[in-house]
Amino acid sequence: MPVFSKLLIANRGEIACRIIRTARAKGYRTVAVYSEADACAPHVGMADEAFVLGPSSAAESYLNIDRILAAAAATGADAIHPGYGFLSESAAFADACMQAGLVFVGPSAEAVRVMGDKAEAKRAMVAAGVPCVPGYHGEDQSNSRLIDESALIGFPIMAKAVSGGGGRGMRLVHKPAQLSEALSSARSEAKAAFGNDRLLLERAVIEPRHIEIQVFADNYGSTIHLGERDCSVQRRHQKVIEEAPSSMLTAELRRAMGEAAVQAAKAVNYVGAGTVEFLLDGDQNFYFLEMNTRLQVEHTVTEEVTGLDLVALQLDVAAGKPLPLGQEDLRITGHAIEVRLYAEDPRNEFLPQTGDVLLWKPAGGEGVRVDAGIASGGVVSSYYDPMVAKIIAYGADREEARRRLIRAVGDTVLLGVTTNKAFLIAALSHPQFTAGEATTGFIERYFADGLGDGKIVPPNVKKMLAAAMFGGGSGQGWHSADCMTHHLKLVGPDGAFDARIARGPDGWRVDLNDEGAQVKLVSVAGAEVRYAIGGHLRTALIARTDDTLFIDADGESLRFEDHSFAAPSAEGGIASGTVRAPMNGKIIALDVAAGDRVTRGQSMVTLEAMKMEQRIIAPFDGVVSEILIAPGVQVAARAILVILIPDTP
Repeated sequence: MPVFSKLLIANRGEIACRIIRTARAKGYRTVAVYSEADACAPHVGMADEAFVLGPSSAAESYLNIDRILAAAAATGADAIHPGYGFLSESAAFADACMQAGLVFVGPSAEAVRVMGDKAEAKRAMVAAGVPCVPGYHGEDQSNSRLIDESALIGFPIMAKAVSGGGGRGMRLVHKPAQLSEALSSARSEAKAAFGNDRLLLERAVIEPRHIEIQVFADNYGSTIHLGERDCSVQRRHQKVIEEAPSSMLTAELRRAMGEAAVQAAKAVNYVGAGTVEFLLDGDQNFYFLEMNTRLQVEHTVTEEVTGLDLVALQLDVAAGKPLPLGQEDLRITGHAIEVRLYAEDPRNEFLPQTGDVLLWKPAGGEGVRVDAGIASGGVVSSYYDPMVAKIIAYGADREEARRRLIRAVGDTVLLGVTTNKAFLIAALSHPQFTAGEATTGFIERYFADGLGDGKIVPPNVKKMLAAAMFGGGSGQGWHSADCMTHHLKLVGPDGAFDARIARGPDGWRVDLNDEGAQVKLVSVAGAEVRYAIGGHLRTALIARTDDTLFIDADGESLRFEDHSFAAPSAEGGIASGTVRAPMNGKIIALDVAAGDRVTRGQSMVTLEAMKMEQRIIAPFDGVVSEILIAPGVQVAARAILVILIPDTP
């Protein structure tokens, strides 16, 4: 039995925190690694020791195998847990750990290699008798061969990068005429994302359910499954909501899919925790999609319904212990649902967001769990994935879990950065999700434009904000109060509004668009404001930085700009044509040059942030007057990128 006592977690954020908690509970000493951007991150403080890997970019830190191995040597760590993402599915990393004499908490390098290549994995599954979607997984990558194979498979076709993940290098092709262009763009994206432009073809399963089976295997030939998770609610092939068990599976189908998943794991001599993913069509046919050779983001819902700690099981298996249960011992009780809280704007095409964490207040209560890797005073940077937390609710049945989760999402507060919180509540509340009928087409059908740009802020929230700005006390850095009538100009999600405020006999008199109300500030404690309007008592949380105010009220986070004392802007001129960065990021391409004429909507700059490329477009027709950045430059949010002179009407 391999013996280890000090575990290095080769990851960051919420998964690093989650692994550290279990490792410490089992008596292991822990080592965190971090980049320069994460020097003050929670996972660094949670571990017994921490070691800096290098600069902020993932390539120079969390993806640098040599630096991680050096950290293990410097700290005396004798085991490594890769978490998920980064190097967790790198066969080279698993092999390097073992070559260095370190216990790798995961499967063998060979199992990672086989299942990491989607084409090779499909060939292995076909040979093992696991149901697969008809397709082409061959080595001949010529366009002519792929076009011929697509005709044999039949349309619609899905072209996929063999090394892909997260929807990158994937194209849905409905007609033969679209295939050549789809192959070209899929190859380009796959090469940029994974360094490998090889593709496979599959017959597309339109709007299936995405069902995955959690498997576990030890070193003594025992392989079991721990039930299924339904991960059908996805956006751009990235999971948003996950739950266990699935409302669509009968007992017979659950047994068949579980047996197929175990068969898939045994086919590659798998050891440890893994997930076998399937597509389930409308006729209850299921097909192997891929195997993730690591812990999944959504492992939490399996833990909630089985009562097992999957990280503890991983550590035990890595230490050479047999699995403590057989298939007949598995018990699934109740229901659990997880949502992923992202730093993104669902009212602006889900654009990733960055910024300071002014306040982080996770939900609590019966059946609620929040896994997070952020804290008040921290930063959501542009270097890593925009997921900041996972919110999980457990209930005796699905409806109780759903209600608890809606409440938990509403009670979770992150001020300083826009999140998808309101979108998650809307999705969880939608009739199709409530009925348990959501497929992979759910978001595209009902939330294609996110939440749209038509948010109407309730007047009571605006009145409360105006009163709090003057009655909140100096501790908030707001305006001091006196007997005068004050005039405010604020800009919120639904545009600018003016307010007049004066102290009244029982609070503050606020007039908004000729509609007045008496606002009583019952208490102001730190960021928490309890207020009453017309006898209705509510609570809001408010934080301010410079002239920006962040509010969490009535279950939604809102952002306002205080323009009360701003100097009037010049009409027209160059000032109106400043094109700014929407977030922190790295300039990776300039699509225009000084003197170029552009049209509204034309791409001007490509910005890389949070593993995604963002196109910065021209806001109107005009001429590029000046370019203030260059490729390779790191820019801050709101930095001026291009000056554009608008055409004269």
